[in-house]
Amino acid sequence: MSGEAVLVVDDEPQILRVLRPSLVASGYEVREAATGREALAAAAAQPPDLIILDLGLPDIDGKEVLRKLRIFTPTPVIVLSARDRESEKIMALDLGADDYVEKPFAMGELLARMRTALRHSRDTALESERVVAADGLVVNAVKRLVTKNGAPIKLTPKEFDLLAFLARHAGRPLTHREILKAVWGPAHQNDSQYLRVFIGQLRAKIEESASTPKIILTEPGVGYRFADSE
Repeated sequence: MSGEAVLVVDDEPQILRVLRPSLVASGYEVREAATGREALAAAAAQPPDLIILDLGLPDIDGKEVLRKLRIFTPTPVIVLSARDRESEKIMALDLGADDYVEKPFAMGELLARMRTALRHSRDTALESERVVAADGLVVNAVKRLVTKNGAPIKLTPKEFDLLAFLARHAGRPLTHREILKAVWGPAHQNDSQYLRVFIGQLRAKIEESASTPKIILTEPGVGYRFADSE
């Protein structure tokens, strides 16, 4: 039994009647909010481990609730909505949703997606505490600090996000789409040229020689790999 707290944000009583017993039977503590304002207040007052969010709320659109949530909490959010347009999914994911499940839904699938989102959240929390080093470069994700041979390196926020993501997966090849989706969002997962520009900027700042990189390595036909951590 997990004991993790799940905040269900939905104004449809029938959805709550389906979700509550299944979630409780799976070991979750269930909290409920029928409006966007209630959801924001509940998430701020007593942060849950996961949020299930409907987009069609009576007071605030669910995407706006999601945007406001992401200002103050990294809690994983699974959007549960009858809106099936691709544009709605992309907007929700770009705003920070961890997953999107359409109504009507299979309870088993939702539970599986919840387990995945919670596992990713735990893994990210552990990874964010790591200090990764390679070829004199040190990346401290918690302090958002990067040094090279002891000297600080100034990066733009997006350059840091890109470097931190690569460093978090040190030693593992990452595809262009995987990197773009994680750092810029699903809407940019095909912008390979955009990624190449940022990789070039990073290499110019962190490598001894940008033309013969030892930290951010190219995986031909695949993407990039951060050198194995020291």
